[in-house]
Amino acid sequence: MRITKRTAEILKRMDEKYGTELFTYLEHHTPEQLLVATILSAQCTDARVNLVTKDLFVKYPDMAAFANASQEELEQDIRSTGFYHNKAKNIIACAKVMVEKYGGKVPETIEELTALPGVGRKTANVVLGNVFRKPSIVVDTHVGRIARRLQFTDYTDPVKVEFELMKKIPEDHWILINLQWIAFGREICSARKPDCENCFLTEFCKEHDKKKDKTK
Repeated sequence: MRITKRTAEILKRMDEKYGTELFTYLEHHTPEQLLVATILSAQCTDARVNLVTKDLFVKYPDMAAFANASQEELEQDIRSTGFYHNKAKNIIACAKVMVEKYGGKVPETIEELTALPGVGRKTANVVLGNVFRKPSIVVDTHVGRIARRLQFTDYTDPVKVEFELMKKIPEDHWILINLQWIAFGREICSARKPDCENCFLTEFCKEHDKKKDKTK
């Protein structure tokens, strides 16, 4: 892939600011736990999910335990993550398929993962990147917002954003931008009040250009 000087400079500055170490914000000990934690993280903070899974993964240590769980009881166990009815239903259904089809283990392809109940491309890519180290781009609200502000895409649909970024970002940075752009979004480039004064990418940013136009 040939990348533009602009893209290379953005990635270089992100590397310098946030480093290149791979990790995940969701605490887990097994690939299966990461899958469950990622399902729980929809419309919920990672910090809240980590509080819930601390006890949840003791009570349900593997996919067989989740497959045999009472939906009503699991709903109460995960209630504080929001949307607990659908999340509990999907986790149980997902666990049953994994036990029956994959021996309770996480499958290794995007096609197999997205065929599981409650698992979309975002969740599948979290697992592929963090468990199997397969190049994958996770488009959450931070990544989508920053991709638009840095003019990598005009799309709002996460899947379309993902495929646009795949064309413009080299594979060796696909997993990294998941981490770096989330940190950047939390620390500087927030949705409502981006901290442009302390931003190191203002010359590449559409949002900053809008602000400059308003002050003229």
